[in-house]
Amino acid sequence: MNKKLPAPDLWLLISILALLTIGMVMVYSAGSVLAFHDYGDSFYFVKRQLLFAVLGLGAMYVTAHIDFKVWKKYAKLGLLLCFVMLVIVLIPGVGVVRGGARSWLGISSFGIQPSEFMKLGMILFLSKWLSRDDYQISSFTKGLLPPLGLIGLAFGLIMLQPDLGTGAVMLAAALMIVFAAGAQMKHLGFLALGGAAGFVGLILAAPYRLKRITGFLDPWSDPLGTGYQIIQSLYAIGPGGLGGLGLGMSRQKYSYVPEPQTDFIFAILAEELGFIGGVIVLLLFMILIWRGMRTAMTVNNSFGSLLAAGIIGMVAIQVIINIGVVIGLMPVTGITLPLISYGGSSLTLMLTALGILLNISRYAR
Repeated sequence: MNKKLPAPDLWLLISILALLTIGMVMVYSAGSVLAFHDYGDSFYFVKRQLLFAVLGLGAMYVTAHIDFKVWKKYAKLGLLLCFVMLVIVLIPGVGVVRGGARSWLGISSFGIQPSEFMKLGMILFLSKWLSRDDYQISSFTKGLLPPLGLIGLAFGLIMLQPDLGTGAVMLAAALMIVFAAGAQMKHLGFLALGGAAGFVGLILAAPYRLKRITGFLDPWSDPLGTGYQIIQSLYAIGPGGLGGLGLGMSRQKYSYVPEPQTDFIFAILAEELGFIGGVIVLLLFMILIWRGMRTAMTVNNSFGSLLAAGIIGMVAIQVIINIGVVIGLMPVTGITLPLISYGGSSLTLMLTALGILLNISRYAR
């Protein structure tokens, strides 16, 4: 008779559901004005978000009840399919251009982002590859360079869209797995210097990225151009004060803050719910990240440990970048806030990944 597994980490589950609930409320509140202006329906964004949330919760329930070790069998195939989609999306007439990037596959307003799938596909494959008992991650040429080459190929395809934000999240989550697998710090430090030089090169290669950097350093040098988003975001956060203006009472969502329901939803949240509301959301993310890292450190399985580290690393990096942008500590990159921001494929994939994390937590000590 099989021994019954313990329930998933309760704190992990509560934080996920709480953030998702807050996200649903804020997608309606932040996006209602834009939705009515563009589609004649104030509920346009929240209805679609609800649809994808239901799909995502269904996927999370399934993955939370499937033994995480099963994903080892499909990691290679999954990564291959992700690479195929990244190539297909670059084909003119097939890939859909939105926001200046050819990042979508789909019809009309319904679509998926292959780069979102690549984040999870890369995490699964690297976790399988680097968890092998005979893998020598401490060797620079035989252990470290092969996975870095694979990560670099995926990053390069994502940059051809171009989508620096998603590429950066995928890269950071993948490197977290490499670090957790036991790569030597001196090797990673050497590569960090090379990566920084490459990052500068990417910025210089595209004038709009350089403008974002200068707009970040001094938003008021171009208040109606590159500095506009940061300035309007801070205009939303400032008046929020301690308790906020009240749910639904944002002024900046009236076509002042760009993308109020996606990239800058935290600015509207801070305006309406104030410092207290913002802190509650941050505390929920901290609980989610804490319990995720605890799972990664205590599960007695190398594949599960790396997989948990990659998934929670993906969440943490997105939270840091998104909120860093909103409060003016980072240049604008176009990263959504996990479980909070409006988005179909990103929400569904995030809940699917968190379902896997919940399953791993069943095996944690």
